[in-house]
Amino acid sequence: MKTETRIARQRRHTRVRAKVKGTNTRPRLCVFRSPNHIYAQVVDDIRGHTLTSASTLDPEIKGETVGKKKADVAGLVGSLVAKRALSQGINQVIFDRGGYKYHGRVKTLAEAARREGLKF
Repeated sequence: MKTETRIARQRRHTRVRAKVKGTNTRPRLCVFRSPNHIYAQVVDDIRGHTLTSASTLDPEIKGETVGKKKADVAGLVGSLVAKRALSQGINQVIFDRGGYKYHGRVKTLAEAARREGLKF
């Protein structure tokens, strides 16, 4: 069951990635969700470079994650990646939900990034 779910997510992600391309003016904000952590990267697909990233394992927010729900921690990651992107002069991104449904942790991360000033 779990492998079937993982394969289905990878298929959805492949379909999304065929349409969503990050450029240097509007990079791609991609999300990866594991059972315990969530990761976000801002990627320029033309050069093939990760411009900035954030995750629940970052020392800046690791202390704040203790005792919080996963969705609340995802909001912290979204605001951190948005702050890092804005400090590099990136204010517009294309959101790549990574084949996950747009709800729960993925939605919370995206909304937190928007609140910090990142435009999708």
